[in-house]
Amino acid sequence: MRIILLHSDQFEYEPKKKALSSAEEIEKGVVSLPEALAVMIAVEKADESNPEAAAKQTVKEIVDVASELGVKNIIVYPWVHLSSNPGRPDIAFKVLKQVEHDLKQMDTYDEIRRAPFGWYKGFTVKVKGHPMSELSREFTPDSVMEDKDEEEETNLAIAAEEEAKHDFYVYTTDGDLIEHKKYNFEKKSPFKYFFQYETEKRRAADKPPAHVQLMQNLELVDYEPASDSGNMRWYPSGWIVKRLLEDHVTQTHVENGAHCVETPIMYDFHHPSLEAYMNRFPARQYTIQSGTDRYFLRFAACFGQFLIGADATISYRNLPLKLFEMTHYSFRREQRGELAALRRLRTFSMPDQHTLVADIEMARDEFRKQYELCVQMMKDVEIDYEAVFRFQTDFYEENKEWFHEMVELIDRPVMLELFDKRYAYFVCKFEFNVIDQQKKAAALSTVQIDVENAERFDISFVNDEGEDQRPYILHASLSGAIERVLYGILEKAAKEMKQGTKPSLPFWLSPTQVRLLPITDDQLDWAIALSEDLEKVGIRVDIDDRNERVGKMIRDAERLWIPYIFVIGDNEIESNKLKARLRTGEDKEFDRDTIADELYELVKDYPTRQLAMAKYLSKRPIFHSRGN
Repeated sequence: MRIILLHSDQFEYEPKKKALSSAEEIEKGVVSLPEALAVMIAVEKADESNPEAAAKQTVKEIVDVASELGVKNIIVYPWVHLSSNPGRPDIAFKVLKQVEHDLKQMDTYDEIRRAPFGWYKGFTVKVKGHPMSELSREFTPDSVMEDKDEEEETNLAIAAEEEAKHDFYVYTTDGDLIEHKKYNFEKKSPFKYFFQYETEKRRAADKPPAHVQLMQNLELVDYEPASDSGNMRWYPSGWIVKRLLEDHVTQTHVENGAHCVETPIMYDFHHPSLEAYMNRFPARQYTIQSGTDRYFLRFAACFGQFLIGADATISYRNLPLKLFEMTHYSFRREQRGELAALRRLRTFSMPDQHTLVADIEMARDEFRKQYELCVQMMKDVEIDYEAVFRFQTDFYEENKEWFHEMVELIDRPVMLELFDKRYAYFVCKFEFNVIDQQKKAAALSTVQIDVENAERFDISFVNDEGEDQRPYILHASLSGAIERVLYGILEKAAKEMKQGTKPSLPFWLSPTQVRLLPITDDQLDWAIALSEDLEKVGIRVDIDDRNERVGKMIRDAERLWIPYIFVIGDNEIESNKLKARLRTGEDKEFDRDTIADELYELVKDYPTRQLAMAKYLSKRPIFHSRGN
């Protein structure tokens, strides 16, 4: 089966004359649909073995794309010319009618049209021209069934989670435990939306998230149509934001005693410890066949660090022992309908730390310390979040005071989920979740207490009596996936824009922190000297040396949310004073000799990197998808 999916402003077709004697009987005339997903379909010889499976997969592809685009009109258009090996006309007609029937049965779309089969037709299409407006798919019934078998492989964690009894409560700073259905939520509060998201399990969205337009307009990151869905391309501005976030998280871990390691991205599918672990971790894997061997791409750094821990010689004096990796490549084969730009990806960067501790008392102590680091990390990236704690019920009953102290630290109500029996490897964990403009939640920071994997991976330490002992293991990600952090920042910006506030990035994360605008070439050397002083203290500064009007240069800088803009003319040089146009909309005057010192105060507690693109705007291209 070959299909092309076109997101069109307008699609129009007109049957001309029969191409087959068996063509269906129709009434001729022009058919036109506004904003439609036009699906051009070629049924192939291979589809004859299982036309039902071919139709079913075609419907799935249409629904996934239509859902992501928010399209309500669909045209099913037979187009045999897509294939050099077309299937029998009767089979092709059967598949197309099945696709039409299944779509209509969903009662989801405003209008569904199937262009007549067996006719020569003329058509006109006006494609929207964004990165997802032109997509293609190719599959066979055999590959569809293989994918289905793989997706339906029993995952013990998922099955156990469904069997466990889950109760959701609001836990207040006063220590009250209230069933969520009885809690008086504030209207339109993120906390309310978080509970709805968690309890109703609505994951798919009917339109692109708000941050998509911002990440494209700011030339940070974009879709990569040539790759698997859920893999992104990063432009220079996005690259610097991503690396700064990675640097800050890594630096925080190292400052708090982590041992940095690096582990493979590919593992043996049938390694006994790994196979058992995968069945306790509810993630979908990418698998690779190499000769007769089967491998999977890692979905976390857990097992790589566990295997290091299993081979290490560890004394009780070494505990707590923290192994940390910034996994630049982790992979989860999320369902296509759940993919949502930076919120949910198939390839992502995840800071992953595992801490070996001697006993539950040390586990609680380290959990609390890492929790506090997570609180600080959310402040550093300026993200608003909602907190959830997930406890096995008996562990919660034994640790109420410890739990209450952590709620007091953030001074707000939290979600508390209690489960009657353990369905995964942890007895408790917390997550900080960002709530976006679609009322969807995405987990960022987390810490978990693992009571299973030391045994599974044969990890032990020598205790003070000289005997081998199993440790507890803490899983921690202080920030969550790096891509999701940027998603959280941009979703907050989208909310601010909706409220009429001018959005911005945290100063230390701004790709360009200062832009200098010399009015003429006469001020260029002075601007260059100032830029070099700023660079010495770690400020990223660029210079607009284009032959443009000052007004346009200012607008271009504001479009990219540059926090400090300095216009440099003869008056500024003569007075040695400059006025900055701040992102907040205010103006602030600086002495030329103190600008570097004052701006250094804004970055001194954070990592710095050099500008990740040409310093002079005249040397830069404009980065964007050709579809934009």
